[in-house]
Amino acid sequence: MELAVLKKIQNISSDVKLIRIYSQFELLLNELRKKKLSQSLIILINESVEEINNSTFTAARMTKLIKQKQTLIIKQAEKVNKIVPQSYYRTIWMLFGMSGIGIPIGVTYGLIIGNLAFLGLGLPIGMGIGIAIGSLLDKKAFNEGRQLDLEIKY
Repeated sequence: MELAVLKKIQNISSDVKLIRIYSQFELLLNELRKKKLSQSLIILINESVEEINNSTFTAARMTKLIKQKQTLIIKQAEKVNKIVPQSYYRTIWMLFGMSGIGIPIGVTYGLIIGNLAFLGLGLPIGMGIGIAIGSLLDKKAFNEGRQLDLEIKY
């Protein structure tokens, strides 16, 4: 089964943000065409593309719709086929490192010192740990051929 083709949107030349997100979505679809995908993922992608093709939203609503569909496709591609864009794990693990590792380190340090003003001290430590772990996972995905040749930017 083939992936559906994204139709060109008329009159988008005035909205730079829509042009950027639309081009990025088109690149995502082109990269996914190069990979072996499961049937359920192909169906999800085709439904998302058809919804975008058939929508008559304004530029702002169209941008939001494309972002939602793009996020949904990326999450499903990671979940079902373990296919990820560049820096996917680094971004996720940076956030987890700050919140799940950094804040507890900061709280512990603040309690030991007796001053919780040092709570934020753990954030950069956790961020560094998260970026390191995420970069290792991104490198592993690249070596296994599971990484798309595109970085998602919102």
